[in-house]
Amino acid sequence: MPTQTRIVTPGPRDMTVRAEGGAILPIPPGWELLPPGDAGLTRRVKALGPTWTVEVERGRKRFSRGVWAPAEQIAKARRAVERTRATPEYAHRLEADRARRGRAQDAYVIDFTRHVEAFLAFHPTHAALGRVMAERIAAHATPVGSGTVARTARIPVAERAEAAVIAWLRHQTTAYDQMHIPRIQGMRREVRRKLAQRSRDLLTRYRRGEAPDPECPLALALAKPPKAERVRATPTPRPARVPVAAPTATVTPASGAQPAEAVAPGAGAHESAIRPAVARPTPPVQRSVKAPEDPREAKQRAVRERMLRRRGGG
Repeated sequence: MPTQTRIVTPGPRDMTVRAEGGAILPIPPGWELLPPGDAGLTRRVKALGPTWTVEVERGRKRFSRGVWAPAEQIAKARRAVERTRATPEYAHRLEADRARRGRAQDAYVIDFTRHVEAFLAFHPTHAALGRVMAERIAAHATPVGSGTVARTARIPVAERAEAAVIAWLRHQTTAYDQMHIPRIQGMRREVRRKLAQRSRDLLTRYRRGEAPDPECPLALALAKPPKAERVRATPTPRPARVPVAAPTATVTPASGAQPAEAVAPGAGAHESAIRPAVARPTPPVQRSVKAPEDPREAKQRAVRERMLRRRGGG
């Protein structure tokens, strides 16, 4: 039974992992893979004994693919977690944690909005426009799980605000989303650098207090409602009504009379007159045409017929 806790990567075959030194290790007998997703259960399993955590790299990030551990160790941890989560104290603690995270999120949104507005530093003439822009950028970048630069803790809040403003301008005031950028190393970074410089030049006009151009991309972007409001304001299309044809009454002609057309009910006397139906031309009958017989087969058939006649005559 292994006694060492490891961080491994998926192996080349099933039930194998690759250790840090590159060695291929088989999964010990009696071990199971605990899927990721339950942090509390994972902590309990790791605290009970040795485990192998499977991680994969995606760019500069590492993602967990689960934890290998003895089956009885996982079962014991799962029973302990279930007992803990069934208590009223655990439910109260969860509610308190949610409230605490909500207060922290609200405070962060306010602080981030202030840093965005400070970076914009619009002229007093455009101060109201700067507040609207700061609120929109904060509403887009600060939600938990958004994956934007505003959620990282690697750089100060002031740098996050600056990066969020440049990213918002790139998507809202340029054609970046419709650009076809070749998959060449460094090409996308170069395009973003040029667009960032263009966005900074645009912000400079508002910092100087210049009168905005009616076709200014920033003014046009702020004139539109936020994305969430546009989605809510879009009416749900109703299914088109299919017209139902009125029932028709068929008049049966007397013996010897020509068939009459169908007459809709409620028609006037002049419309209810029976009109003879127009005879439609009968399509020609398609007859099968026999393919010409092969001369060799015809000759062989004639020889067989002569032999049969001779035998019959003899």
